[in-house]
Parts: sequence; structure tokens; C-alpha cells
Amino acid sequence: MGPRSDGQVRDIIEVMLGTATRIGEALALRQCDVDMDADPPRVNISGTLVVHNGAGVHRQEHPKTHESNRVIGVPPFAAEVIRQRLALLDPDDAEHLIFYSRMGTPLAPYNVRRTFREILRNAGLEGLNITPHSFRRTGATLLANELGMQAAADMLGHTSTSTTKAHYAEPDRTVKSEPADVMQRLAPPS
Repeated sequence: MGPRSDGQVRDIIEVMLGTATRIGEALALRQCDVDMDADPPRVNISGTLVVHNGAGVHRQEHPKTHESNRVIGVPPFAAEVIRQRLALLDPDDAEHLIFYSRMGTPLAPYNVRRTFREILRNAGLEGLNITPHSFRRTGATLLANELGMQAAADMLGHTSTSTTKAHYAEPDRTVKSEPADVMQRLAPPS
């Protein structure tokens, strides 16, 4: 049903994975929110898409919470997708969304989720409880395990690590050798 997919959901997935943003935050990115000349390239998370019954989808001028306003460094794989999306836009239209419908209007998060579910079904991954929000959790887990819980909380726009730890970052269950090395100091002399 509906028009043939334009591959945009794949791009949205890569940007969400590389930025650990909420779906509404990724869909609300405008040309003026992107600095591709920075090192690393950056996106300014300063809004979200919201759906109001009868009024449709529009860009809200702030993310979910005040603390969710943040600037995120973008990894090369997501930066390449953003560069490709920017190439489709009029450079003088700074307010234009990076992701948009065929009519140039904001994408409805519901429609993106529906297409995502279709992609999962076609890939034989239906029923694995993978959602667009899974990319946010994946990013949080990787950051927490590699850089610490505070880095993950900062990237996600959380005011404290408690929300990140309780709902986003999976604990690192790999066995570390350092504690065993330290505890060896307690061994009796040989």
C-alpha cells in the first residue's frame, strides 16, 4: 500500500544509531542544526516532531525536556548520510528539515515506525522487539561501557545517570582481569 519506499527510513536509522536520538529529534533536524565543517561534524538537538490530533505533524521548538537541548558529535557513518541528505536541499533554506515527506512536509513518526516494522518483517526479524528506540539504547550501552555512564547520559540529554542506567544502558557483563590482578596482592607470600 502507498508509494514505493524512497530509502529514507534507512537513512533515519543510521542517523538515529549514530546520534542516539529519539525518533522525533532525528526527524526534527533542520539544515541549520547541522555543522558539517566541525571536527567531528555536529548536530544541534533543539526540537522534536510532535503529532496533534487534527493539526498533523509539526516541529516543536524544543526537545522532550530542556536538558535534552544538546550538541552531538556525529560519527563518520552518520555524517555521510547527513551530507547526502543536505545535498538534496536548497542551501538557502536553512529551516528545511533533513528528513521530509514527498510533499516537503515533516514525516510522521508513526509512518516511519510502520515502515521500520515492514523492514524488520521483510528481513525476518519480526517479533524481536526491535524499535527505533532500540538504537538509542544501543548507543547508550556502547557509550556507558566504553566511556562511562556520564558520557552516555550527556549524549542522551539526561540530567543524571540514574535514568540512563535504569532504562537505557545495559550493564557490561564481561569479565575484567584487572580486579583479579589487584586482588592477587592479598595472596600470602610464596
